[in-house]
Amino acid sequence: MIMLTPRSNEKLIRYIAAVSTFISLILSLAVFFGYDQSVKGMQFVEYVPWIKDLGVSFALGVDGISIPLLLLTNLIGFSAVYASWHTEERVQEFFSLLLLLIAGVMGTFLATDLFIFFLFYEVVVVPIYILVIVFGSSKRVTKEYAAMKLTIYLLIGSAFLLVGLIALFVKSQSMLGYPSMDIATLAMLQYPVEFQVFVFVLMTLGFGTLLSMFPFHAWSPDGYAGAPTAVSMIHAGVLKKIGGYGLIRVGIFILPAGAKMIAPIIAILAIANVVYAAFVTLNQKDLKYIVGYSSVSHMGYVLIGIAALNLISLNGAVMMMFAHGVMAALFFAMIGNLYHKSHTRNVADFGGLAHQMPRLATGLMLAGLASLGLPGLVNFIGEFTIFVGAFSEYKVLTVIAVSGIVLTAVYILRTLGDVLFGPRKEEWDHLQDLRGVEMVPLVVLGLAIIIGGVLPFTVMDLINGGVGQLLASTNLVQLGGSF
Repeated sequence: MIMLTPRSNEKLIRYIAAVSTFISLILSLAVFFGYDQSVKGMQFVEYVPWIKDLGVSFALGVDGISIPLLLLTNLIGFSAVYASWHTEERVQEFFSLLLLLIAGVMGTFLATDLFIFFLFYEVVVVPIYILVIVFGSSKRVTKEYAAMKLTIYLLIGSAFLLVGLIALFVKSQSMLGYPSMDIATLAMLQYPVEFQVFVFVLMTLGFGTLLSMFPFHAWSPDGYAGAPTAVSMIHAGVLKKIGGYGLIRVGIFILPAGAKMIAPIIAILAIANVVYAAFVTLNQKDLKYIVGYSSVSHMGYVLIGIAALNLISLNGAVMMMFAHGVMAALFFAMIGNLYHKSHTRNVADFGGLAHQMPRLATGLMLAGLASLGLPGLVNFIGEFTIFVGAFSEYKVLTVIAVSGIVLTAVYILRTLGDVLFGPRKEEWDHLQDLRGVEMVPLVVLGLAIIIGGVLPFTVMDLINGGVGQLLASTNLVQLGGSF
């Protein structure tokens, strides 16, 4: 619809983007509340045979793992439209590409066919490259450099995934006697352990790159800094989560023995994520880089939750993906608004900003306190559950990971103090606080942070059912996994 709208009618283009993402958000809420937890399993299923010779079907469905991430995508997508409301450059192209990006991300969480999953993943790569290289802005690196670096890393990751996908297809066809790309069908087969390890390593390299697993994390902070506000929100909020979701849905579900063998290596790399990235964050001066490296650190928690391979830790990993998504998106929405008005993201340039922009300060404080795991906000329940689950498998590594909370508190509180508090700086008196449509990201994402923290069972009950069924359908118990 946007591409068919006259380019000059920018107001209508914005309204189409706003209405379409609002409808999508309402539908995702309908799925969230309409899911029957007593039945569990895949629901709201769509199935259309497509490429019969390859066993490919356009198959979509949701369960307790994918519904929270579907809702997360739509919460952020709706907020991202309003965070970009005042975009003036190539409005038609910007919003059409933004909606295509959101659709691609949603598709990865909905697909129950491995080929369709990979297809949606590739749909994500093209618009994000164009959005960064055309509409991006960065002070430390050029937007061209950021876009190319981001795209190369994502394509390298997808190359590993493609090899793993082909290997699974060939092996499953020889075992089944007919071609199939259905994820549930592939998961029923008992592959040789050596084959599982080989393919799971490929999956770890592919999904781990997307999740910014150490040492494949370098693209992420530059990608954040170079991207426009809406893309930074989607990038940090949901794009990374495809990596964690893929490791659980595809890696652990189809290749449980391979997951059990490689999990200790992932746990060690997760600690590198948590500690190394946190120390790097301490030395950052640009607000986007602070949140960027902080996100790399927080993805370490998700990784160690996945590596522990038990019900509690995996529940925490999925909850942490949801929690980090809304927190990081709110952070980038507030930083983008501030940068649009002040044309700087350097922490040292600010001070006492709460005097001039109390609403924006509220958003930054809410995101910051959620980031450091304050009880009562959504991140706390995810981190706590991960640590409880992971401690039974990796006691020393989990203790080290907990130190990340302390480091997070140091750089978050120091940054918020330097930017928001202290004497009023008269040079920023001309800045206008959040008003009108600019309040939408703060209200929508802020409510998600608070409701998810005060009423965590609204999300955790769904996740618990989805993860529990996934583990029950694998043979992780026989392989030494714990419930």
